[in-house]
Amino acid sequence: MTELISYAYAVARDADGSLEAELSGLPGVADAPVRLVRTGDDADVVVAVSAVPAADFDERALRAHLEDLDWLEAVARAHHRVIEALAARSTVLPLRLATVYVDDESVRLMLADRRRAFADRLTELAAQTEWGVKIYVDAAAAETPEEPPAEDVSPGRAYLSRRRAQRHARQDAYRHAEEAARRVEDTARTYAVDQVRHRAQQGELAQGPGENVVNDAYLVPQQDADDFRADVLRAGEGFPGVRVEVTGPWAPYSFAVPAEADPVRRAAP
Repeated sequence: MTELISYAYAVARDADGSLEAELSGLPGVADAPVRLVRTGDDADVVVAVSAVPAADFDERALRAHLEDLDWLEAVARAHHRVIEALAARSTVLPLRLATVYVDDESVRLMLADRRRAFADRLTELAAQTEWGVKIYVDAAAAETPEEPPAEDVSPGRAYLSRRRAQRHARQDAYRHAEEAARRVEDTARTYAVDQVRHRAQQGELAQGPGENVVNDAYLVPQQDADDFRADVLRAGEGFPGVRVEVTGPWAPYSFAVPAEADPVRRAAP
């Protein structure tokens, strides 16, 4: 018989008892049904969980799975799917990918111990969503079209001239990116109530052309979301070789932990 453990997705507020119906039929990690764990029949702070095979989520298995991008992507998609379903109906505190407990009783004990802190944070995050802001540098896109060399210029000199132009274009693109980053952040912080600086994405995590140099998350009141997105994109216009990408709205993945408990966070004014 397969040993099962409890995979936890998020903490949420279920004030009207509607979340069970929202999750009905929704496949979680390993296609397992999602259920809610609470500290009592009338408790409004809950944890969404699924039963998953222990053999796939113990420490040794997880180390192996970290090398399996297909497995990681499947788990991440299911994790995100459940959180987004919860966020459509309630304020949520997303938990980290592959957060597991021995059983539901362990989840219940954790919830009982931290229920007040969870409830306070859920109240603080009500009616706010996360937006991602990334800035990319694409030096090649900033290069001006190459003019044909003069007839009396040797191939060697023409090559050196091209290399010098490429180097200057790269330097200019990074200067433009610094200025764009200042303008974008100044604009974003006029709307945001909190900000998290993530490490720039590299390799397969970086989407699209160019090098990711800024990867920030902002917590924005829902009522300001449209203006936030439009003004941030506008602030990043006009910089050759620089691309600004705004994504969202998301559940507040980056803000489940209060700012004072996270050294990479900075609260917006």
